Amino acid sequence: MRAHDHIVIYHNPACSKSRGALEILREHGVDFEVVEYLRNPLDEDTIRRVLDLIDDAPADLVRKDQNFKDLGLDATDFTEAEQVARLLAENPKLMQRPVVVRGERAVIARPSEKVASLL
Repeated sequence: MRAHDHIVIYHNPACSKSRGALEILREHGVDFEVVEYLRNPLDEDTIRRVLDLIDDAPADLVRKDQNFKDLGLDATDFTEAEQVARLLAENPKLMQRPVVVRGERAVIARPSEKVASLL
């Protein structure tokens, strides 16, 4: 694998979709790095890079779950990359998972099978 093909999965072991994407990577026999982003939160620069690499809107990287509601947040405040990067750096639990990056492309692997588009 070439250096620019390095694969990183931003993983939450408690998430079934994240575990599923990990399994797909293993089944394909590719080398990859696992970053448990709740233990090692991403900084704003890394989050901005991910946002640049995914085809989805920045808002799609934010989980609008109970944690989001408990923080009293409004989804309309988190549509731009800078807003999302700041929010996720401060609240890693709100990042959609898993995110898989390969070179200059990335996917939010929901469903897990979306990771195959990078392989």
